This record gives sequence, C-alpha cells and structure tokens, in this order.
Amino acid sequence: MRAKILLVDDDRDILLGLENRITWMGHEPLTAGDGEEALRLIEQESPDLVLLDLELPRRSGLEVLQQVRNASAGPAGSDSDPPSPLYTTPLVIILTAFGTIERAVQAMQLGAFDFLTKPFTADHLTVVIKKALDTLALDRHVDVLRKEVEGHYDPVVSTNPKMAAQLAIAKQAAASPVTVLLLGETGTGKEVIARAIHRWSPRHAKPFVAVNCAALPDNLLENELFGHERGAYTGALKREPGKIEIAEGGTLFLDEIGDMPLLMQSHLLRVLQDQTFYRVGGTQLIRANVRFIAATNKDLHQAIRHGTFREDLYYRLAVITSTLPPLRERLDDLPALAGHFLRRAAALSSHRRYQLSERALGLMRRYQWPGNIRELENVLTRAVILCEGTTIEPDHLSLTAFPSAPSQDSSMDTSNRAYHEIMEAYSRKVLESALQQNGWNQTRAAEALKLQRTYFTKLLRQKQIPGRPPQPPSASDADE
Repeated sequence: MRAKILLVDDDRDILLGLENRITWMGHEPLTAGDGEEALRLIEQESPDLVLLDLELPRRSGLEVLQQVRNASAGPAGSDSDPPSPLYTTPLVIILTAFGTIERAVQAMQLGAFDFLTKPFTADHLTVVIKKALDTLALDRHVDVLRKEVEGHYDPVVSTNPKMAAQLAIAKQAAASPVTVLLLGETGTGKEVIARAIHRWSPRHAKPFVAVNCAALPDNLLENELFGHERGAYTGALKREPGKIEIAEGGTLFLDEIGDMPLLMQSHLLRVLQDQTFYRVGGTQLIRANVRFIAATNKDLHQAIRHGTFREDLYYRLAVITSTLPPLRERLDDLPALAGHFLRRAAALSSHRRYQLSERALGLMRRYQWPGNIRELENVLTRAVILCEGTTIEPDHLSLTAFPSAPSQDSSMDTSNRAYHEIMEAYSRKVLESALQQNGWNQTRAAEALKLQRTYFTKLLRQKQIPGRPPQPPSASDADE
C-alpha cells in the first residue's frame, strides 16, 4: 500500500533524511517541525503513520501521542464506545535520542506502535515502517471482514409493544455479565436477540460463538464445548480448543439448550458455577471468562418435571429470562420486517426495489406464520425470485401451500391444552407416522424427515416412542 506518512522532528537535517527515505520507499511524506503543527496535520491530512520525535517545541511528542490516543478512543461516556485501542490511529513510531526504558514504556502505554533510538540505520527504519504498515493493512482488512460478517445477521426490527418490552429487558441485561435465557417458538429470532445483547454489552469487541446443542451427539457436543487434549481419543492428533475457549472474553450462545443431554448439563453447570472446566482427556483446570446466553423453544418447567432437564441448571441459566412473542402476536411488525427482508432478498435478483401490494400484505396479515420470522424471510425470498416485476402479489407468496390456521385433526383434541402440550403430541404423531410409513426402519424414517439418524433415535428415546412395531396379541391373550 502507498501510505501517507507524517514526519515530526525539529531537526531539519533529520527531516530531510527521513523524507528522502520515505519517498524512496514509494510513500507520500508530510513534515512538521513542532507538536502543534503535527496535531494540525494529523487532523487535516489523516496520515496512515506518524514518525514522532519526543523532544519538540510547543508540544512534546508524548503530549501529541496522548492527544492522538484520546481521539482514537472516541468521546468519553458514549454507550457505543469501543474498548481502548492497543495502538493509536494513526499508528505512531517514536523517534528519540533519549532512549530510556521509562520513556519507551510510557510511549507504549500511550499507544505507540514502536520506539526507535537515534541514531538508527535506514534499513532498520525501513523494516519498522513496513511492519507498521503491514499491521495497519491487516487491521483494516479485519474491520472490513467484521462489518461483512455482521451484515449477514439481522438487526432487531420491531415497533410492537410486546417485543419492545423484551428488548428493554435484553438491553438492561446486556450491561452485566449475567446469564440470559431466551424462550420462544422456533424462528422467533432468539439468535438475533442474543447477538444484539452481545453488541450492546462491554464484550462486543470479543467473539460471539454459537453452539447448537441439538445438532451433535453427546460425545461430540462435549468435544465441541470443551475441546480436547492430544491423544484424548483415536484421531486426536493435537490439542484443540473448544468453543468456550474460543469465546474467551466474549459471549457463548447455547442454542436449543433444552435438547442438551443430562450428562452434558452437569458439565455445563460446573462451568456456570465455577467458570472452570477440563478439556476432554485433560487434567489441567482451565478458567473461562465467558458470558453465557441460552435459548430454547422447549417448556423447561415441563422438562424438569419429566426429568429431562436439571432444575439447578435452569436456575443458573434463568438469571434474566426473556420470552419472545411469535410473529402472529406482532403482526404490526409485518411491514417493517417485510421491507427489511425484501431489501436483502433483492440482492439475489437484479438489485431492484420491491414492494408488497395491499392484497399481498392483507394475505400475510391473515396468515398464522407457524414458522415465524424465519418462514417470513423464506416466503419473501421466494417471492422476489418468482416476481417478474417490482410489485409482489399474493400469487408470488405461495402461502396456499402452507396451513393458514391450525389443523382441525379429529385425532388431536386441542381444547384446554397448552401450546407446548399440543406441539409435543403432534411431534410424537409425526415420528410414529414416519416409522410406520418406512416399515419401522429408523434410518429411512430419519432420512424421510431430513434428520440425522442419531438425533432421530434420541427423539424416540426422549418421547418414549418404541422403535419396533407393536406385537400382535398372542393366542393366550386372545383366550383371556
């Protein structure tokens, strides 16, 4: 990269030598003879790098460095302040003939990138400048990638009073390190809220790591969370950190926590209590500085009664609890949500601006949205692909392919039953039907439902569904 480099020294001969060297390296030099002029040029020219002498008239190099650091950190007291930077922006290399350890330490504490003692060779200066510019290029690349990654995740879009109340809880919880438990149906945006809590928290510059507790078998989930030591099992050729270590200083999001096996629940409880854990196959105690957010669509109180979820773990997780309303209870958010998803889905087409017709919006308001916001996004993405114009009509939504109201199945009485009880009964029926239609072959039944074989078996075990066909009554039974 061709950089703009500010050279600050009160010795004209040194300035000339530095200017020639910077020009020879292919960069653009700027010069200043005192601290006041240096600050003016930093503000007006925005150099990438500053070579700053410590002994300057009008303002010392350390004073200039302090002011640059204050400007890098942003205004004090702002809720959105980033943490104090490791280095200042622009990067600063200190040049001085008085190279004591104390002055070097002071300059580094104020955010200097490096410290050179006069006299220094031109080759040494070239190496230090190249190292500084490489660091600057890497930081900029990381910033671009971070913004690109953050752009893949939805912002919180809502004006609904129920949702606003839950967002207020989330914002209050974000400032503290306590665990948060997010409840709600599938597709209501629990991960979106979890990421928002992380962004609003003091940990926002550290990693946000998500783990789906339902997607992995017991032994793999343990390895995923805690990592392993070399030789812990066959194929463990080197030490690997787990997601808890990767999230150090940041947030670990445990999605589908209601599906976590009981043994893993006890291991997680220890981490929440002591902030310590062992890698798989390890004997060294590891301390964790991680904020936990968990989410589930399960009724955990019912799971506790059935013995599938630990009560002590529930109370560790539910320090702050937020229940997200389903989309059918926040239909006033439909226009804003639809606008957001249409703008994002337009990138899949010809980058046109799409709008919903009044008839299409009316149909969406009458629909029950069993898949919630995730279903809404899929429906609008499909509509953008199918729409030849810029106005989306009811035909583009294809909502007739989905149930617009709860099924009135005579075999399932929904009167006076809680939502989770109804869904539990329906889930059992789907699993039993898949087994029957595939001749009680669990592998084929799992494939038909697009589930992993191990997860399908775990569901059968959790719901106490026999994996074999019912036996016909014996002759003795018939005689009785």
